[in-house]
Amino acid sequence: MQIGGLQKLSLLDYPDKTCCTIFTVGCNLRCPFCHNASIIHLPFSGDIISEEELFSFLKKRKGLLDGVCITGGEPLLQKDLEPFFYEIKSLGFSIKLDSNGSFPERLQQLISSKLVDYVAMDIKNAQDKYSQTIGIKNFDLGPIKESVSILMADVVPYEFRTTVVRELHTAEDMLALAQWIQGSEKYYIQSFVHSDDVLAKDLSGYSEKELRNLLQSILPFLPSAELRGI
Repeated sequence: MQIGGLQKLSLLDYPDKTCCTIFTVGCNLRCPFCHNASIIHLPFSGDIISEEELFSFLKKRKGLLDGVCITGGEPLLQKDLEPFFYEIKSLGFSIKLDSNGSFPERLQQLISSKLVDYVAMDIKNAQDKYSQTIGIKNFDLGPIKESVSILMADVVPYEFRTTVVRELHTAEDMLALAQWIQGSEKYYIQSFVHSDDVLAKDLSGYSEKELRNLLQSILPFLPSAELRGI
């Protein structure tokens, strides 16, 4: 496992649980609004946290933390996820996986092996805007659709979420996206927020009022949709 960061305590990353957050290195997408830009490129030039160091930390947190959130980058790029997840589970922690949905076979394997307890999948945009939104020309949307179907089978608790950027997302896009995942368990709209670690520097977010208007427009298709981080 290539681990590029560790947040030792989070009250936000795992719904209804205290957790630590592990940031894996590398991503197959190049979303201009990515807020972890420093860890998506390979080879990674920063400091790698060893598994030995990580598990030493987790053993000291048994009984103090409820779970572990594994995010990135894109965690499903890592080759040895299954034994890594198994060792975390053996310590008594539940696992939340953050993923962009590009690797449905790996996602299905983790779910089938009961190695993941909650999945948060980023739905980047409406289908016809996906390539533009993720910075990859002629992107094959097939794996994304397959991951959506896997999660909507309701085998594991999950959520879909979209980071909304003024330059990339229109009201029409959000309606099309909502129709695509209609019937999903949970859906969150997150506003884009600038940071020093964003891939592109010329993007902007929507106002709270505008986000609430977007939310109202999609509620007929996703009645459980909510705003997050407002």
